[in-house]
Amino acid sequence: MSADIFLQFDFPSILLGSLAALCCGLLGNFLVLRRQSLMGDAISHVVLPGIVLGFLITGTVDSLPMMLGAGFAALVSVGLIELVRRLGKVEPGAAMGVVFTSMFAAGVLLLEQTGAAGVHLDVEHALYGNLESAIWLEASGWGDLLRPEILAALPVSVLRLVVVNMAVIAFILAFYKELKLVSFDPLFADTLGISSRFVGTLLIVMVAVAAVAAFDAVGSILVIAMFICPAATARLLTDRLSTQLILSGIVAFSSGIVGYVFAAFGPAWIGYDMSVSAAGMIAVVAGIIQVVAMIFAPRYGVIARRRLQRA
Repeated sequence: MSADIFLQFDFPSILLGSLAALCCGLLGNFLVLRRQSLMGDAISHVVLPGIVLGFLITGTVDSLPMMLGAGFAALVSVGLIELVRRLGKVEPGAAMGVVFTSMFAAGVLLLEQTGAAGVHLDVEHALYGNLESAIWLEASGWGDLLRPEILAALPVSVLRLVVVNMAVIAFILAFYKELKLVSFDPLFADTLGISSRFVGTLLIVMVAVAAVAAFDAVGSILVIAMFICPAATARLLTDRLSTQLILSGIVAFSSGIVGYVFAAFGPAWIGYDMSVSAAGMIAVVAGIIQVVAMIFAPRYGVIARRRLQRA
């Protein structure tokens, strides 16, 4: 494969998948520590009707209308959860399950029954992402990676994820102490004057932003793997939060690269003239890495724990 073909059709898709995994993976560390791992999945389901409404109202697939629609859907879901919890007198987990699944179903119905299904935004794209649509036709050689005017012509979805990743990293650096305290001991954080509710709300807002930004890449189903697998893998390998963040970033970004390569070129290596879902393969690679860590982690892996029990 020539360099220009790779840069035009494969490189932007690799960037899109890796950056989507990175922003979700970094935030996933705090969801895992707070035992809210499924919150990323819930948010990705809730924002779907908001994204569709944003498109239907504006007629565009720009990021701002979609994020505003996603934010509106998140606010509506919070109100509905409280309503179901109080009127139905059910526990919060059950109320969340009812609202999240209902809103996701409403989003799918909107996609199928409105004009959204006739454009770039369709049901399959919403569920599984559309990595392969990222194309960078302006690239003609490796030297273009150092030319700002050519880099500016990268797909909007890639540039959007670059901005979101910068925002996520800035958020973690700015609120690192607060996030650390609230994640490990929210009651102690409250006694120190750090509002665990406020910090938790900020975290959920950033999770929602990351979920919407990753929508193009992995859809609203597979995004849960991006939130959980890198963070859970890193948690098995270290007890230090700073190290965990770095490891989760490495796992997330490498899952994006390896997953796309296997999806695009793997079948050809074993004699099949086809390719498979890039987003699905990224999730599979992230899951395999986690399984390997579960078995071979030096302290918390299955082998290490069995050795400790025997000793």
